[in-house]
Amino acid sequence: MEIKICSRCIYSEQTPGISFNADDVCNYCEQVENLAVAYQTGKPEGIAKLNAIIEDIKKAGKGKKYDCVIGVSGGTDSSYLLIKALEWGLRPLAVHYDNTWNSSIATENIRKVSSKLNVDLFTYVVDNKEADDIFKSFLLAGVPEFDASTDIGFVQVLRSAAAKYGVKYILEGHSFMAEGVSPQGKNYFDGKYIESVHKQYGKLKLKTYPNLTFFQFMKWVLIYRQKFIRPLWYIDYSKPDARKILEETTGWTYYGGHHLENRSTSFLHTIYNPQKFSIDNRNWSLSAEARTGVISRDEALKIYNAPIASDPELVEYVKKRLKLSDSDYDSIMNGPKRSNKDFKTYKKRFEFLRPLFFVLAKAELVPRSFYLKYCFPFPNE
Repeated sequence: MEIKICSRCIYSEQTPGISFNADDVCNYCEQVENLAVAYQTGKPEGIAKLNAIIEDIKKAGKGKKYDCVIGVSGGTDSSYLLIKALEWGLRPLAVHYDNTWNSSIATENIRKVSSKLNVDLFTYVVDNKEADDIFKSFLLAGVPEFDASTDIGFVQVLRSAAAKYGVKYILEGHSFMAEGVSPQGKNYFDGKYIESVHKQYGKLKLKTYPNLTFFQFMKWVLIYRQKFIRPLWYIDYSKPDARKILEETTGWTYYGGHHLENRSTSFLHTIYNPQKFSIDNRNWSLSAEARTGVISRDEALKIYNAPIASDPELVEYVKKRLKLSDSDYDSIMNGPKRSNKDFKTYKKRFEFLRPLFFVLAKAELVPRSFYLKYCFPFPNE
């Protein structure tokens, strides 16, 4: 039976929440188009909007050591954003959340870029035993969001660092054009989800893990009035060009693929999700590359239909770190499949407060992507 595929990207009818228009273009491509129009991405109007934001950042940071914080992972987007921030005349503080699973390449990239650009670096290192306890609890829970604790912890560290230094603006190196749009209901997580999974399957008390609770989230947004800005949403951004600039100016090294700069994300994307859940998240970035013409749609489909290249040593690394025997690991990979719906989350609360978050997204106090992904019911609900 032939599967219907979007005529512009490679999302198929098997993608959650998907629909197609008369030209067989999917709603996720239309969502990207709508965002591009709203932000006037790569157009003079978009550049003007960004320039106005940059001036606001400078005014708000006047007299302070830093006027913005930028989260860095050693990856392409965040590293490139540091370069652009300096070009725009900003005084950023680079902030990194170390989940203790960094690859050596990522660690070196962070050092090279921050030192070469003479940017101060603030790193928060979680206790490695706590980090591993959370990772193991997500494996035992049988849910696909193995690395959710890293994303949540990173946001909390960013917002805490901004508060510590009296900074109002947080800049994130994310591009919906270059990275794509994740399907609704996929890869959902929040602070309550982390807490719920760990409470049921974890063993250690979390003393250093920086979880982002609903109360803290609203405190950062409503009391501290922290603005979450994604500058790459406004400019014409090319990942290949960004990598070339980084390599030539800082000695930065490419790590081989999207989300592969960290061992936990690499395990998630190349082994755990594909093998246990038949989830291949390459379609996010490949669809984005097809939409923007970085590669042809046919080439994207060819890559997507080829087996995922994974490092067999990574499995042994995970077993050793999480103290899993071969039989433990096999039981996890062949065990029950659960989802975020089987645990407590803030999802219904976010949906109930959708009108508030619409206003906050318009004011850029929360990312627009948060409003679109977190504040509406999942497909088929």
